[in-house]
Amino acid sequence: MEATVIDLAESPMELETQRIRSLLEKGQFEPALVACEVLAASVPENRDVLYMMAVSYRYLKKLPQALATLEKLERLHPSFSRLFQERGHCYVAMRDSAHAITAFLTGVNLNPALPASWRTLQTLFRMTGQTTNANMAAGHVATLDKLPTEIVTATTMFSDGDLVLAERVVRDYLLKHGNHVEAMRLLARIGLVQDAPDDAELLLEAVLAMAPDYQAARYDYARALLQRHKHLQAIHELETLLSVEPDNRMYKTTYATARVGLGEHERALSIYRELLADAPQAADIHLSVAHSLKTLGHANGAIEAYRAAVAARPTYGDAYWSLANLKTYRFSDDEIGRMRSAVTADTLPSDDRYHLCFALGKALEDRAEFAQSYAYYERGNALKKSEIHYRPEPIERNAQLQREVCTPQFFDNRRGVGFASKDPIFIVGLPRSGSTLIEQILASHSKVEGTMELADIARIVQELQGRESNAKNPRYPTMMTDMLPEEFCQLGEKYVHDTRVYRSGKPFFIDKMPNNFRHIGLIHLILPNAKIIDARREAMACCFSNFKQLFASGQEFTYSIEDIARYYRSYIELMNHWDRALPGKILRVQHEDVVNDLEGNVRRLLEFCDLKFESTCLEFFKTERSIRTASSEQVRKPISREGLDQWRNFEPWLGPLKAALV
Repeated sequence: MEATVIDLAESPMELETQRIRSLLEKGQFEPALVACEVLAASVPENRDVLYMMAVSYRYLKKLPQALATLEKLERLHPSFSRLFQERGHCYVAMRDSAHAITAFLTGVNLNPALPASWRTLQTLFRMTGQTTNANMAAGHVATLDKLPTEIVTATTMFSDGDLVLAERVVRDYLLKHGNHVEAMRLLARIGLVQDAPDDAELLLEAVLAMAPDYQAARYDYARALLQRHKHLQAIHELETLLSVEPDNRMYKTTYATARVGLGEHERALSIYRELLADAPQAADIHLSVAHSLKTLGHANGAIEAYRAAVAARPTYGDAYWSLANLKTYRFSDDEIGRMRSAVTADTLPSDDRYHLCFALGKALEDRAEFAQSYAYYERGNALKKSEIHYRPEPIERNAQLQREVCTPQFFDNRRGVGFASKDPIFIVGLPRSGSTLIEQILASHSKVEGTMELADIARIVQELQGRESNAKNPRYPTMMTDMLPEEFCQLGEKYVHDTRVYRSGKPFFIDKMPNNFRHIGLIHLILPNAKIIDARREAMACCFSNFKQLFASGQEFTYSIEDIARYYRSYIELMNHWDRALPGKILRVQHEDVVNDLEGNVRRLLEFCDLKFESTCLEFFKTERSIRTASSEQVRKPISREGLDQWRNFEPWLGPLKAALV
């Protein structure tokens, strides 16, 4: 049994787990099994307890019990590589080479850093006359033998989802031994999973400086750039990779994703379709095709592609949710039946399960089955929230600091700073607040470019915050008090320069990132002539619409009623502050007012943006452009009152939300 014991004894259960590991390492399998059985009574689904129980059974030659335990472990944790390695060991003990090979191969496909699996595969392949495969396994053994034991162990931890442990092992190794290409790359990969792409980017730049021909590291670097929305740079790295391996599907798929990031959906579609020609059952590629078709406004083609994804993988939760997320699609009885059946399966991955829950919530809402609909929405949110680590305190602390730092006097003392460009129009607020409608109205004007939710302000904030993060006393926004006038100007110029890649030459463009409301002070200082529009919607309607929405990424406050209400209150308080500190700077547009008086509010919007009235803005639904938000299909139709009071269908279950918003 391969094991590296790290002292993380933070609870009685973890202490007992460490004790059982110690018993196994000492060969005391009977007491280890007894201890596992006792512990399993209180934590029956614990991965490590079940794994150690199976190991104990095998060493005690109770192979049927070991295999039964591993079967349960696979149902609960199907991506745990070491369970397949352990299964392989069981089949070796049973002299069943065929099943042993299958088990070991499954394990190394999940996690290539399993030396024991590769060594046993090398032996099994030779025994069965598979010379080529034996040589392949020997190559992997040789590669792993060259690596420090700590890095092999940390790679296994990483592959099995033990990110904290893996990070600790790697960091300790680097502190003791200095730079090591594989250790640095692994630390970067951990950063990508933990949503720290800035750290990953820096680490991988260092790796490539040391090993410029390291293709796997360059691919990880491209992924880090994509996560940081540096699409052009990512494309450059991917083109470098494709020049060496032009048929690499992984590189081509990621290259298409980078093109999507630039809004080049037609170009991405041609790549996706080329990939489908070689693998027509690739469900994820069908999904990508559908997303691009939806963004381009080809609803029927998108539906066909989403259905193709489901046909390729019948429990594909993301494909079902994407159909629901069109907002205009209506599920058949058969589709609802298949979703209900799939969502109850024990072996269904969590990601598919919560996607299906949100899809069923929408499907049943459309059928006026509101009690069951709410139950699925509630379950989907609970499942999603259990997988994220959202904390409202840092956001509320930032809002408090914005109010303390960005006072009227603070802005008066900095009059005239910033880059003078009038190009940007910012639409801020909460998601699901009517911002896509405002964007579509403005983008229907001949002088305005609709882009997307741009990440550039967030990236500037991240750079100002710096690498040292102190949640209780963050550098930003306090550090703005020490910035020189030319620094604000440089940041504004950088923003306009970096966003030019999303534009086609029109005088004005829209940045629709809703979270930018948290940084209006910064936006004013770096771009004093930019227009800022606050998209506002009635509180209950907006908050519940967020509760019903499963976001592709970000917006982690939306997965509980309490978090949504706290976020909404923080938003209102901060927007009230901006109104006091920057009077006249922000135009508030109430969604209900736009629905009730379209022309009046269109004229008001255009006047605020210093644009002449154009009737095309009233016929916004005829404007053909890429739209990437959940409201894409809704704003391609004439304005409707249909969605204004939909939340009232769920009023019996929304008492806590009402109370929290008071």
